[in-house]
Amino acid sequence: MNEKEIHLRDYLRIINKRKGSIFTFFILTLLIVIIATFTATPFYFAATKVLIERNTTAALTSGARYTPYDPEFIETHNQLIMSSAVVEKAVKSLNPEKIYDTFFTKKEEEKNSYISSITGWIKDQYVSFKEMIGIEKLASDSTDKDIVEKLIPDKPDVPLAKAKILEDIIKNNISVSPVENSRILQIGYMSDSPVVAVQVANAIAQAYIDELVDMQMEVSGYSIGWMKKKAEIQRANLEESEKELYEYKKKHDIVMVEDKITVLPERLSDLSRQLTVSETKRKELFAVYDQIKNVKKGQLETIPVIVGAPSIESINLKIQIADQKISELSKKYGPKHPRMTTAKNELNTLKNAKYQELGKVVETIKNEYLLAEANERDLKDLLAQTRFEAARFGEKSIQLGILQRKVDTNRYLYDALIKKMKESGITERSQDVNVWVIEQAQLPEYPAKPRKKRNILLGIILGLFGGLGLAFFLEYLDNTVKTPEDVEEKFDIPVISTIDFLKDKEQTIIQNVFEDSSSLISESFKGLRTSIMLSSGDNPLKTLLISSITPGEGKSSVSACLAVTTARAGKKVLLIDADMRRPVQHKNFNLENTSGLSSFLAGVSDGKGLELSTPTENLDVITAGPIPPNPSELLGSKRLITLISDASEIYDRIIIDTPPIASVTDPIIISQHVDGFILVTWAGKTTYEILGNGIKKLREADAPITGLVLNRFSAKKSGYYYNYGDYYYSSDS
Repeated sequence: MNEKEIHLRDYLRIINKRKGSIFTFFILTLLIVIIATFTATPFYFAATKVLIERNTTAALTSGARYTPYDPEFIETHNQLIMSSAVVEKAVKSLNPEKIYDTFFTKKEEEKNSYISSITGWIKDQYVSFKEMIGIEKLASDSTDKDIVEKLIPDKPDVPLAKAKILEDIIKNNISVSPVENSRILQIGYMSDSPVVAVQVANAIAQAYIDELVDMQMEVSGYSIGWMKKKAEIQRANLEESEKELYEYKKKHDIVMVEDKITVLPERLSDLSRQLTVSETKRKELFAVYDQIKNVKKGQLETIPVIVGAPSIESINLKIQIADQKISELSKKYGPKHPRMTTAKNELNTLKNAKYQELGKVVETIKNEYLLAEANERDLKDLLAQTRFEAARFGEKSIQLGILQRKVDTNRYLYDALIKKMKESGITERSQDVNVWVIEQAQLPEYPAKPRKKRNILLGIILGLFGGLGLAFFLEYLDNTVKTPEDVEEKFDIPVISTIDFLKDKEQTIIQNVFEDSSSLISESFKGLRTSIMLSSGDNPLKTLLISSITPGEGKSSVSACLAVTTARAGKKVLLIDADMRRPVQHKNFNLENTSGLSSFLAGVSDGKGLELSTPTENLDVITAGPIPPNPSELLGSKRLITLISDASEIYDRIIIDTPPIASVTDPIIISQHVDGFILVTWAGKTTYEILGNGIKKLREADAPITGLVLNRFSAKKSGYYYNYGDYYYSSDS
């Protein structure tokens, strides 16, 4: 078989042929979508907007500094908002009993509409089905609230259970989405109650802010508690050192001469304190300077002190702006455009300035370190000199100075802790992350779901494309003979006529042909008659065998109508009913069938009176006769050959109606003794596989195939807008 090239018209044919299925699928889909949309419970969406800003100043307790941007920052707060802790706070702030009842209260009044009756019927069927399969029946007026309350074990725990259920429901219905290109989060909630949607959205936002405050207070509380303990210990140390100093002065009688002996100790104490500060500063600077010396070239920006320098931060900001400018210009201009060149030069200038500034910062740190080192040496020298001078005042003055320094040190440490505690108190009121509610949730006027227009549009699209898909799928599954073109391309056999038998019963059509020679059906058979005449060329087909692949394809009706049409054209025609298993020609022409072909072939009759006249002029019929037990053997006898040969001398055309070739071999046997073989097939019923097997049998037997008649073919139903039979039609002259 030849492969058919697919054209656009083939798709249009399928659509036209299956337009009923497409329309039905489209209407059903759209109807289902409309019913589902208009019967669905409306849900309302309310949203609260919060602004999240990070504190750019260092936290007083930790000294940490946040970077300007963190890709995980927004997602972290998304998860925090949807956390159980925040939801629990929100539920507590609401009235759980009232909100619970709002969630699960079922409307008592149903809409008295056709749609409501349909949904009610479906619910009744669902309940009946559950009862049938043994599921415990729920009361017909049960609401979701009733069902949930059955799960609550004890009456005293009802509020707690309701709160827990609400937490689960709210947590599963929260939506948090960032507003694009901003630090604003939209906290949304959807509910079948607009009031509940607003209350929950606002409650979640407030609970989120409260949770942030609680977290900050908890962290600050740990720090303050630790400092309080240290302050108590340091206060005791201060009191002890002051007591020792007092006792020493009193014991050595230096209270009255304190002014004379306190100058050097005070000086020693001051120098010692300065040295301590200098050593601390020198160590801090050495750590930075040592890190700078050991860092690889080009990695200075990894050092926090250098990166945090105001000048470096300023240049980095300018570089970012320059990079962004180049990126924006590159979308409009080429790399060599003057504006691009200028922008790149500006960027290079900034980078060079940055490298120079890095050098300056490094040099400044180095100088500060060397200065601190020199200052430390000077203080050590001065302290040693002062101690040497103080030694002359004796052991008493030195011991006095030691005690005084101890007191001063303890007082300094104690004051520092008190200061830190005060600063931490301020920190408790200053969060690392600041959050503001910039827009409270408002009562929604219209439901967010279902989106009726969108759903209907989707229903139209789904119905249309689903219908088209169904049409092509049905066409793919349909392996029956459809069009003359398909038959000719697949089997290389001409279709000499198409007969439309779809509107009436066959017997009525036969009578129509018999009684009205100008009817449309008669014209179709005239076209068939003309096609047979044209296909024979110079050698007219005197004997024609007509058969089909399977029973019921209309080969007997075609034989009878063709015989009548040919006789009306002035040809003397003999119609032989060789289908001795299911003879019908005697019924078509209202003839006796007590004796016929079977009687003649069996030798019961001598052939006299075998041809019976019909009301149609020039048409005689040989009926099948009584049904014999061995039709194939009779049809293969020499008497049939003799009958055909003798009749050919009397009649212009002999038409032989034979059984289907798929059932018996009778047509194959007779085909060896005729001039032409016409195969009748039923469009839309006979499959290509069955038709192909039948044609293969005929070709293997070398049967003289004249062509194929496509019976019960409707050009309109098959998706064609023409009548194939018109191609072969030629009116009688």
